[in-house]
Amino acid sequence: MVDKVQSAAAAALQGVLFDGMTIMAGGFGLCGIPENLIAAIRESGVKDLTVVSNNCGVDGFGLGILLENRQIKKMVSSYVGENKLFEQLYLSGELELEFNPQGTLAERIRAGGAGIPAFFTRTGVGTLVAEGKEVREFDGELYVMERGLTADLAIVKAWKADAEGNLIYRKTARNFNPMMATAGKVTVAEVEEVVAVGALDKDAIHTPGIYVDRVLKGAVYEKRIERVTTRPRDEKASV
Repeated sequence: MVDKVQSAAAAALQGVLFDGMTIMAGGFGLCGIPENLIAAIRESGVKDLTVVSNNCGVDGFGLGILLENRQIKKMVSSYVGENKLFEQLYLSGELELEFNPQGTLAERIRAGGAGIPAFFTRTGVGTLVAEGKEVREFDGELYVMERGLTADLAIVKAWKADAEGNLIYRKTARNFNPMMATAGKVTVAEVEEVVAVGALDKDAIHTPGIYVDRVLKGAVYEKRIERVTTRPRDEKASV
């Protein structure tokens, strides 16, 4: 058995970071993001990064701290509406953006992890999304070709892991993380709990350990809520 568990975020990333690399970062909004690994990337000072992630955190948190530190050169994303700095950097030309429909981004990552170099989808045909890409007709319908995505490093967040790197995600935190875990040359998983080998229900494992190179038990999690939406309080009912 190979024990993949690392003692600290810096140790989990040792030897895999370099300027100009491509990093996939799991999560959806602020849910299921590898907070401790992102902080370690900031502290490393690595720069000119291409980051593949559904979004780029928010101002001052998540991937947003890498934007603030000017470490990201390009984002490959599907939603960027919660980050004012992202907007400013993009409009000023300091940040490149490859915008994807959300399902297309997920499938590009899944395809990359499965060794599929390209696929065809109807999403985006006849729009800016299809500009410069091959469009082909199948059964009377037009489809645009999209390339699979891979990365030098995938950082993912899971709920539980064992020392062999088998992972279980929890609820919405499963978004984007499982497919990214398969698409990195190196995959580092940040988890909330490390259990003994054999303790995980084999039927419940979402990512087999063969895809995971290193495991980190996160030191602390803020688990911020991106946007709180609640109904007005009924004062009469609360009395």
